[in-house]
Amino acid sequence: MGADPKTLYGVHNKLINRISAQFPKLKVIARGDDLKVIGDENEIALFEEKMEEIINFINEYNELSESELQIILENGDSKTQEPNKVDVLLYGTTGKPIQARTVNQKIMVEDYDNNDLLIAVGPAGTGKTYTAIALAVKALKNREVRRIVLTRPAVEAGEHLGFLPGDVREKLDPYLQPLYDALRDMIPPKKLQNFIEDETIHIAPLAYMRGRTLENAFVVMDEAQNATLNQLKMFLTRMGINSKFIVTGDITQIDLPRKRDSGLIQAMNILEGIEGISIIEFDERDIVRHKLVKDIVRAYDGYSKRKEDNGHASKDPNENE
Repeated sequence: MGADPKTLYGVHNKLINRISAQFPKLKVIARGDDLKVIGDENEIALFEEKMEEIINFINEYNELSESELQIILENGDSKTQEPNKVDVLLYGTTGKPIQARTVNQKIMVEDYDNNDLLIAVGPAGTGKTYTAIALAVKALKNREVRRIVLTRPAVEAGEHLGFLPGDVREKLDPYLQPLYDALRDMIPPKKLQNFIEDETIHIAPLAYMRGRTLENAFVVMDEAQNATLNQLKMFLTRMGINSKFIVTGDITQIDLPRKRDSGLIQAMNILEGIEGISIIEFDERDIVRHKLVKDIVRAYDGYSKRKEDNGHASKDPNENE
């Protein structure tokens, strides 16, 4: 077979059953190291092609999660292929190559080369933030910029962080945890700590960005759906010489008291068509988390559409007009 059956089949044959479900016209029989397939010849050829990709993945990474299997079955051209060194953004702390794995992640990486401002919008789990951090770390390692600046609107604390213990970074840490998680995948712990201490990697709440000019910097703003129109304008106008800005957000998860105050949707409309600015809209094809995340996103999208079709009959009680 060419791969460890335990890894390929999964616990209680969960993974091989998922593979079989992808080919309903075939009968797949898994017995130990032997895999027997019965059915249409054309379907068997497709099955064998997909199995080769899966086995190549297992041999490369010595693992196969449900989410990775889902990507292979749906896309077929993710990180299952031998990584092309040109496509690898960087190598993570475990030595694994970090590269764009989905349709819009690849668009984001391609657009980065020709634009200084990227706006990446889409549902949870699509890798918007992770790809942004990978691009930032790559730029820092290649000395394209001198520092990385990470920011996020601390909506839960109303941008008033004074009541929380610690310095500014410690106050904001809970809101920036996803960014730290990504950084830890890409930079060894001691080096990351040194970068933070000497502010090569600088963490700042959005409210503290006012009045600054960010030059020779790679700046990532996460959770931008929770910034107002004026806040987003203030942030974008901080861009200095030799800077790259990436704004990420999910317009279906607005935490502002009034959802219509979110500046992200307005910014997408206002900035559309400006040379040097790329707007990438991620969708469920890009979801790389647990397979249920895709189903959850679909369910909520369906709910929102039914609400619109019913004339907002079941209005969100948190939405103030």
